[in-house]
Amino acid sequence: MSMSNKDYKPTLAQIRTFVTIAENKHFGAAANKLNISQPSLSQALVALETGLGIQLIERSTRRVLVTPVGEALLPYAKQTLEAADAFYNHARGADGSLTGPLTIGIIPTVAPYVLPNALTALKEEYPELKPRIVEDQTNHLVEALRDGHIDVNLMALPSHTSGLIDIPLYEEPFVLVVPADSKLAGQKNLKVSALNDTELLLLDDGHCLRDQVIDLCRAADVKPGVYSRVTRAASLTTVVQCVANGMGSTLLPVSALHSEIHRPGLAFATFEPAAGARRTIGLVHRSSSSRTAEIEQLGAVFKAAYESVPEKDI
Repeated sequence: MSMSNKDYKPTLAQIRTFVTIAENKHFGAAANKLNISQPSLSQALVALETGLGIQLIERSTRRVLVTPVGEALLPYAKQTLEAADAFYNHARGADGSLTGPLTIGIIPTVAPYVLPNALTALKEEYPELKPRIVEDQTNHLVEALRDGHIDVNLMALPSHTSGLIDIPLYEEPFVLVVPADSKLAGQKNLKVSALNDTELLLLDDGHCLRDQVIDLCRAADVKPGVYSRVTRAASLTTVVQCVANGMGSTLLPVSALHSEIHRPGLAFATFEPAAGARRTIGLVHRSSSSRTAEIEQLGAVFKAAYESVPEKDI
């Protein structure tokens, strides 16, 4: 590469081209995403590299690689685009109200139970908002949030991730769902020790609810008989179905109770407050994001949606 041109100033389009190629590792896919032709894409990248006097992307016939200097510059390029998007969003909704596209990540043990109320409320209160919902496991959502593919996550806290800000919304108790003929059916003020020797059915690896239940048992030095015969359950509905068929018990967030408990053969029990059988749900966003006011408005909607779930106050 030749010396950089000191008067050169990269355009946002050129920076966006570099970031999109780096993320997709493929010229065709990047061009599609940006809705431009491949020659225009290559031209924009060459203009950026020539202007800066450095190679950002290494092209070979087989694959596209980001050079070490390209990797070093990538976070700054992403921050630049984020700042430009923030400028545009603020210009459109200068009052900080929820408008335009917003990608919301939600964990699977919250989405089915809180979303129906939340989406209805968002439509009524913020008709200009165009929400896009991504339901996925926590680690995937956090990664997508850090990479800028998602604007905000509704998930269990803390996120334990630098560069992200947690906004707690509500504490959600767990209830123990058991077969109707269990000796624990209908009991109140259970201690965690009641789980000793129970056959505890859990969601598949990767779900934060599974980790929370295991941590709860570990903290109370409780050893369930088996953590899971159902080793590949990806939804609470599947786990509860197995409980209804006498295969064990499970812990359910209280917001899921109304949707999941109305099957024959099921009962539930509640824990004493001191048991600590609960999780904190909140919103997580990038600390560099300038949409804090909007995210707080979104938080109020999700909190109200949780509070209006039926049979939550058991």
